[in-house]
Amino acid sequence: MKVVVDLTKCQDHGQCVFAAPDVFRLDDAGHLAYVAEPDESLRADVEDAADVCPLQAITIED
Repeated sequence: MKVVVDLTKCQDHGQCVFAAPDVFRLDDAGHLAYVAEPDESLRADVEDAADVCPLQAITIED
């Protein structure tokens, strides 16, 4: 699984951080940082994060 975030869309709302904290985080400057190839066991959390993103900036590639 590969996580792709369109950083031109992302506005660092952080909803993904709550949905999948093992994959997404906000750095010290408040900007999104993430694991591009997380473990498959985190798929459900990543799917939830993609669903709750207000700008639909997160996609999952297999």
